[in-house]
Amino acid sequence: MTASTTRCWKKLKQQLLLLASLLLLAQAGLCHAADGIVAQRLQLEAQDGALSVASRYRITLPAQLQQALQQGVPLTFRLTFELTRPRSSAYWQQLSRWFEPTASLSFKLSHYGLTGRYRVTIGGLSKNYTSLDEALAAVGSIAGWKVMDIADWSPAEQQQLRGRLRLALDLGQLPRPFQLNALGADDWAMDSGWNGIAPSGGN
Repeated sequence: MTASTTRCWKKLKQQLLLLASLLLLAQAGLCHAADGIVAQRLQLEAQDGALSVASRYRITLPAQLQQALQQGVPLTFRLTFELTRPRSSAYWQQLSRWFEPTASLSFKLSHYGLTGRYRVTIGGLSKNYTSLDEALAAVGSIAGWKVMDIADWSPAEQQQLRGRLRLALDLGQLPRPFQLNALGADDWAMDSGWNGIAPSGGN
């Protein structure tokens, strides 16, 4: 009777351990799925003789990147705009003489251990934040970013413009040891992918 009870307890213990392991794996999978960059608002506006971009993203950093940031490693995210129309026409050939069909902005996210604050730097402009969530909300967020002068374009031509946006962690800006660690590591592959955008009213 004692031996039978012992076997039952061992079997029950094994089942409980297996269940706990499955729950941990599921939780890890859910956390990993939540990590990344997701576009929340993307706009392309043709107004006042300029083509302007507005964007906002939701960014969730994996634990490994959060640890690197806390250790003083700055993370640089690059927002890239690419013109997709017009591309292959005589009109495009004329356009390409004075406009490169891509434009980019860098958002540098830093953490200062002494103050516990986070800083987001865009070009020569910086702003401090008290929490990581606030700082991440600022990364990739821009309004009125002028990517192109279209003052000589007719309203109809302006409506034909199409583009796409992408926000990604710039691994090339990491310190060399972290670049090596990032090779082939999913946790470091922070990329929204390309999202198409068109002026309001465009098809």
